[in-house]
Parts: sequence; structure tokens; C-alpha cells
Amino acid sequence: MDQTFAIVLAAGKGTRMKSDLPKVLHHVCGKPMVEHVTDQLKNASVDRIVTVVGHQSERVKGQIGPSSDFAYQAEQLGTAHAVQTCSEQLADEQGATLIITGDTPLITEQTLRNVLGHHRKTKASATVLTMKPEDPTGYGRIIRDAQGEVERIVEDKDATDEERLVQEVNTGIFCFDNRLLFQTLKEISTDNEQKEYYLPDAIEILRAKGETTSAVEVLDLDEGLGINDRTQLAKAEAILQKRVIEGHMENGVTIIDPASTYIEADVEIGRDTVIEPRTHLRGKTEIGEHCIVGPDVDLLDYEAKDRTKIQNVSRTNDLSAMPYV
Repeated sequence: MDQTFAIVLAAGKGTRMKSDLPKVLHHVCGKPMVEHVTDQLKNASVDRIVTVVGHQSERVKGQIGPSSDFAYQAEQLGTAHAVQTCSEQLADEQGATLIITGDTPLITEQTLRNVLGHHRKTKASATVLTMKPEDPTGYGRIIRDAQGEVERIVEDKDATDEERLVQEVNTGIFCFDNRLLFQTLKEISTDNEQKEYYLPDAIEILRAKGETTSAVEVLDLDEGLGINDRTQLAKAEAILQKRVIEGHMENGVTIIDPASTYIEADVEIGRDTVIEPRTHLRGKTEIGEHCIVGPDVDLLDYEAKDRTKIQNVSRTNDLSAMPYV
């Protein structure tokens, strides 16, 4: 029976972050961005995850833990080279393989399922997730043939002036027939501006062999946001925080002032609970049903039973937690 695999690319240093911390370990809504990626992959029922590590590899491996296997990329020679490092674990496996970068914390389970579903429905050898940003500068352009099928992907630095006018771009998320993927990687060269092994070149190679190459578009452009610097990190934080807060409200939680409330991604809140203004809920905090929390409360890894009222009772941030009817 065919399985579903995933390769998470997390070997880079992230120079533009200007940090001692590896880029993928910077937090978004309370946890490292790479964990948002691996969590969504697990939610999408991926059978096995292999994460490619490099810079501060032990630190990244320690953070991700046993939910993933690991491959090591000693020298960053491009995305195709990174995937090639997983050959020992995956090259002989039968199934479909998702490839995703570890700096895309806004990707959702549903979009990953859409990519896999489209890949299988079209019986493609390769599928790319695309998007159409207002400004495609910097992204690889999706070049289609006269029939509208994906022909190749051209990196921005290698594109002609005409190709740069194309608005549809590569998000960096792919799905491949696993065995064909590792066979094709051997044919990718460094004949490009960056002198790197580009994974998108696999599309053109497969297409030249008569294989089906397809694409599916993500309509929510936020999901394709990759984090390269602190400005983009803050943007991702704001987007995900809005999702988290709206998700709790949709599940029956009253949040009096969303603009002053901060709730991290792994917090759980029961229905009919009221969150007062200026409340911060962090870590693995669990709030029961019919609770009142706040105002001016900051909780970390806190557990509150049903019908608990939690207030800040002094300017020294002492807490009062009591049951109420």
C-alpha cells in the first residue's frame, strides 16, 4: 500500500534573521515555526516525516524530537541537494512525498490535503502548490504550455523579462511520486545563476520524459509566506494570532477585546468561557468551560477547572483563582 511521506527543509542558518538561533526555531505564537509545519503534516496524516537539518543540527533535532526522522545537509548546495540527503531513508519507498520548507508556519492541514488530493486525482508525477501575489518579485515563476499545463519553473534571477511578467509563482511546496523524485534528483545540474541544485528543475526534467506535472493554487496568500527576516516573522505572528483567536471564538469562547488579548497556538479553552481584556495565555495552558479569565492576567502552562474565575487582584500580578456558580 502506498504511503505518504514528507520532507521538511530546515538546514539553513537564516542569515537575514541576524540571530544566534536557527531560523526555523524562531517562535510564532508560542512555538518554533518548524513545529507549526510538522504539526500540520501530522494532522494531514503523513505516515513519515524526514527533516533535513544542517546549521545547529542538534539544537533543531532536539526541538522537533521523535515526531520526525532526520537527514543531515553539511553544506547548503540548494533545495534538490537537501532532498537528496534523504535518499537513505526514502529512496526505495513507494508513495507520495510532500516537500515543504520549515519556515512556512502559516500553511494549513487543509491545503496540504488539497495538494495530496490533487496529486493523486491527476495521477501526476509532480505537483506544485502555486499562488498569485500582487508582486511576484523574488519568486520562481510557473511557466505553462499552450494547454495550460505546468511546463517548468524559472527562478526569478534566471527569468527573462517576459517570464518575470508571469504572476503565478512557486510557493516552494511540492508533491512527488517518491521513487521518481529520487531518480530525477540525479539529473539536476547547477546550470543557473546561483550555481545550486534547484528542486523546481525536477518539473522540467519529468515533463521532458512525458510525465504528468500539475499544479494547485492556494487562494490564501498568507499560507505561502516564508519567513526570512524579523519583519516577516512579526507579520506571521499577527496573522496566526488572528487565526487562533478567531478559532476560539468560533468554538464558543467569548473574547471581549481581541486586540489586547494574546493566546498562543497550543492553548485550550472550553466553551462559554469569557476572556477579559489584556489577558495573555501561553504554553500548554488549559482553561475549562464557563470560566472567567482576566483582565490583566498572564498565564503560562496553567490549568483551570470548569467554572473558575481568574483575576489579577493586585498591581504585583498576584492571581486569584476561585470556583464560581
